[in-house]
Amino acid sequence: MSEMFKISLPDGSVREMPEGSTPADVAAAIGPGLAKAALAAKIDGELVDLDRPFTADSQLALVTSRDEDEALDLARHDFAHVLAEAVQALFPGTQITFGPSTDDGFYYDFAPNPERGPFTDDDLPAIEAEMRKIIAANKPLRREVWDREQLISRWKQQGETFKAEWAAELPGDEPLTVYWSGEDWLDMCRGQHLPSTGKLDPAAFKLTRVSGAYWRGDQKNAMLSRIYGTGWLNKKQLAAHLTRLEEAAKRDHRKLGNEMDLFHLQAEAHGSVFWHPKGYVIYRALEDYMRRAIGQADCKEVKTPQVMDARQWEASGHWGKYRENMFVIPDEVPNTEDDGPIISDEAQWMALKPMNCPAHILIFKQGIKSYRDLPLRLVENGCCHRNEPHGALHGLMRVRQFTQDDGHIFCREDQIVSEVQAFCEMADRVYKDFGFTYAIKLALRPDNRIGTDEQWDKAEAELRDAVVRAGLATEEYGWEELPGEGAFYAPKLEWHLTDAIGRTWQVGTIQSDRMLPERLDASYIGEDGARHRPVMLHRAIFGSYERFIGILIEHFAGKLPVWLAPVQAVVATIVSDADDYAQDVTKKLRAAGVRVETDVRNEKINYKVREHSLKKVPHLLVVGKREAEEQTVALRTLGAEHQKVMSLDEAIALLKAEATAPDLR
Repeated sequence: MSEMFKISLPDGSVREMPEGSTPADVAAAIGPGLAKAALAAKIDGELVDLDRPFTADSQLALVTSRDEDEALDLARHDFAHVLAEAVQALFPGTQITFGPSTDDGFYYDFAPNPERGPFTDDDLPAIEAEMRKIIAANKPLRREVWDREQLISRWKQQGETFKAEWAAELPGDEPLTVYWSGEDWLDMCRGQHLPSTGKLDPAAFKLTRVSGAYWRGDQKNAMLSRIYGTGWLNKKQLAAHLTRLEEAAKRDHRKLGNEMDLFHLQAEAHGSVFWHPKGYVIYRALEDYMRRAIGQADCKEVKTPQVMDARQWEASGHWGKYRENMFVIPDEVPNTEDDGPIISDEAQWMALKPMNCPAHILIFKQGIKSYRDLPLRLVENGCCHRNEPHGALHGLMRVRQFTQDDGHIFCREDQIVSEVQAFCEMADRVYKDFGFTYAIKLALRPDNRIGTDEQWDKAEAELRDAVVRAGLATEEYGWEELPGEGAFYAPKLEWHLTDAIGRTWQVGTIQSDRMLPERLDASYIGEDGARHRPVMLHRAIFGSYERFIGILIEHFAGKLPVWLAPVQAVVATIVSDADDYAQDVTKKLRAAGVRVETDVRNEKINYKVREHSLKKVPHLLVVGKREAEEQTVALRTLGAEHQKVMSLDEAIALLKAEATAPDLR
């Protein structure tokens, strides 16, 4: 007689199931509707396939499409496997490698048959059609555990050299699992998967592009073809995603930056921005805004060197952990024969700074600090350099040279909560000035960390308490705690902005650091006359000016608030008789602090309106002979259907108010 297991369900009920039964059997026992809807299961909290047998009394939760996070990840994983099966069916001789799910879809890397050559976007329609055939066949997806040598042998026999290499390198104590699709195709995979390919919606995916990718991410290895796709649970979700992509393409900061003549990037300075005059106006407006904000917060602005000795980076710990991302240069020794510099064995190594924190500690250490000097709030619009791979660079969003609104607060233990609270309140004001909503999250201790549990308990409680005191630990502010996502040395608070089309961007952060002051021997004299270590709070609101400007451009689709717009108004003439009046209007607007240009070209007014609209100029003041005689303007506002005729004084007052930064109103 087989053993009976007690299976506890989320509603509190318990079902007795015989040994060998599975979550699918439980779903079927409950009812045909649930049996059809079930996609996977959680046994004692672990996500498993529906046909995984119970081995003991268990807690069971069945996963359906209502459990969107788990269901989406399962579907995208399966779409990747169906993609691989389709490619091998269409193109014999193609080797498979890896195919994970991603945030909005999936990809798979292939080694194409050398006789055929790499895949291209032209191959995607045929692959999509083959994928839909596999989905329609409703092929069962079945898990098996294989012997290592048996699996390696199979891969080698099939010419799958990449899979054989990977199987041979997996840890010896790790079970090697494969999944069959039907009876004739398998892939090595940890899982989990849907019960069959038919659980996928054939109208809920789309292959998007093909790119190159190195095997295992190493440029020394073979170049593969990576096929990307986006996958969803249903056609409606896919349509919404494609609409978001179309809208994102219209808002692409690189496209708008070119159209608005803000900046450019080029190969002669990979990952560094060439700011044009109009783009630098935005940069300077943000810089001025932030200087006012930090001044109100009693922060002291500093400036530190771009290049620092390697010994400083060794002491801080960055040399050992971050050197590959640093631009390293030697102190050069001139060659006496004058045929170029040489590097001696004794030359000191220097590095362009990738962050500002060690330099700020060096400022803190100048002179003796007392407990009365704390908190000391240092802020730097600090230019940093990080050696990002060329393939990772992306417009303003990921660059090699960038400037941070980087600050460090040196404080006593008893000042941490109040300082973090004040920063939370400051960040709240800043983001609201820019029209952003945000979520604030607490990233908690990771598995790989330094320090004791007691130290982590204290540090996490300090940050949590500060957010509570600031009134931000609420559902309105998207308050959430993220287990395992803190830095290895400290927990941190993160601010995630939501833009106009629903995307989120992690921007601001504050984290408490007790390690770097220790490593660099920073101290102050306490009330007891003894030396004490300060706590160092790393904080930023914009993050980097480059990325924040990119986010702003995309959030506003180039239609920046008037106070940030490079050109806030253009005075355009209808006839040449109004040229002198246009110049007078321009002069008065400039005197009022408005960034204004004059357009007196011999062009039709509709042409001028269209051109300045494309450049996202917020206001166009149209003047003709009548306006000159009556001292009025016809005001056209970007995005408005109709123009308004008003007196020149009214127009100047309106534009002056809109051109004023929100913190100065």
